[in-house]
Amino acid sequence: MAVTKIRKISSWTLLAAAIISVVVMGIFYAGGVVNPAAEMQEPIYTGLLIDWVYILFGATIISTFVFAVWQFIGLLKTNPKSATTSLGVLVVFAAIMFISYAIGDRTPLPIINADSAEYNTPGWLKITDMWIYTTYILIGLIILAVIAGTVKRVLNK
Repeated sequence: MAVTKIRKISSWTLLAAAIISVVVMGIFYAGGVVNPAAEMQEPIYTGLLIDWVYILFGATIISTFVFAVWQFIGLLKTNPKSATTSLGVLVVFAAIMFISYAIGDRTPLPIINADSAEYNTPGWLKITDMWIYTTYILIGLIILAVIAGTVKRVLNK
C-alpha cells in the first residue's frame, strides 16, 4: 500500500515538474528577444527560466537532505550498522567537497565583460572549481562502480 502511494506521489510530482518545465521552455523560446537588432540577442524570459531552474535545484537539494535524514533515522532504529555506513558516505562526500574546495584556484580570469566581474572573485572561483572537481570525482566513482559491479557479476556466474 505504501509503495503504491509513494509511486503515485512521485509520478504526479514528476509529471507536474515536467509540464511546468515544458511550459517555461516554450515561453522562453517563443517569448521573443529584448532587442532584436542587437548582436547578442537576449530572450525576454531568461529570468523566468533561471528562476525555474533555481526552484528545481532548491527542491532537489531540500528533498535529498530530508529523505537522507529520514532514511538515516529509519535505519538507525532497525539496522544501526547500515545507518553508520550511510552516514559514512555523507562524510566521505563532504570530505571530497572540502578537498576539492581546498585545491581550487583563486586566480582571477581575464575580464570578458562587466557582468562577469561580479563573479570573478577568489571565493566564487574556488566554489566553481569545487563543484567541477567534485563532479569529475563522482563521475569517476560512478564509472568504477559500474565496472566493479560488472566484473563482480561476471565472476559470480
